[in-house]
Amino acid sequence: MSDHKTMTINLVVWRQKNANDPGKFENYTVKGITDHHSFLEMLDVLNEDLIKTGKDPVAFDHDCREGICGMCSQVINGMPHGGQERTTVCQLHMRNFHDGDTIYIEPWRATAFPIVRDLVVDRTALDTIIQAGGYVSCHTGGVADGNTILIPKPIADEAMDAAECIGCGACVAGCPNSAAMLFTGAKVSQLALLPQGKAEAKARVKNMVAAMKECGFGNCTNHYECQASCPKGINVKFIARMNREFLKAQF
Repeated sequence: MSDHKTMTINLVVWRQKNANDPGKFENYTVKGITDHHSFLEMLDVLNEDLIKTGKDPVAFDHDCREGICGMCSQVINGMPHGGQERTTVCQLHMRNFHDGDTIYIEPWRATAFPIVRDLVVDRTALDTIIQAGGYVSCHTGGVADGNTILIPKPIADEAMDAAECIGCGACVAGCPNSAAMLFTGAKVSQLALLPQGKAEAKARVKNMVAAMKECGFGNCTNHYECQASCPKGINVKFIARMNREFLKAQF
């Protein structure tokens, strides 16, 4: 027999049919949850119970469930991804909660992220920023050719730190201004640091910053909530680098 105690969890979940629906919180009780359950598995149990009683399941995004894709975007008890350091919702486990706990679950809250249904938001705005310049359009050869370009290890390491961004949008959800500066800063910095990205550096940063503004994201006022919310620990230094790149591109 398992020695893991079961828990009863009280959930307060945001339900909304579409972007135009006013939406509201609804209360649910989930029983039989153990510390082995991940947060998403707990929601799976909730949805199974709802379906059995003829009710609509709670819509939420997920894909890899391995902390890689960033799809599992939820605000849990007021914190994007639940507030556990460098942890996505899918990697958050119920061992972090206790029997009888009440958990509030909401979608990302940002003008640029319209709600599709319940906890699912449309994050196309992040794709729009990438399409504006987050790529290298010139031919750089295959892997072997790329490896012939010598890059100092500190520079390569910093570029990899920026490349860790999974584009989940937690930085936007955590920011009181709904800014996408950390996301954009990471994508700009990743390529600005590497030789392959320098040819288009000026056009890239100008176009991506313009797209960010057009999508309706706010600006950075140094709250640092973006860094605190990021499940990959992207540092705000990349916002500073983006600002420097932007200034260089202007002059």
